[in-house]
Amino acid sequence: MRQPKKREFTMIVERDEDGFYVGTVPELLCCHTQARSLDQLMKRIREAIELCLEVQEADGERSEFVGVQRIAL
Repeated sequence: MRQPKKREFTMIVERDEDGFYVGTVPELLCCHTQARSLDQLMKRIREAIELCLEVQEADGERSEFVGVQRIAL
């Protein structure tokens, strides 16, 4: 039996003013979570990715991550 191909995602990690780590996956619409520690954030973002993929599959949507661009003002 073939195992499903693993997908890789980009996660942006920020820290908010209250000290929480916030993780966002730009490839997946509305895929984000927060946690007090990076270890907990990794666990939660995996759960969020799985849920977003389920919704995306059910809706038949799929987006392509192009990249991250920095802009100076």
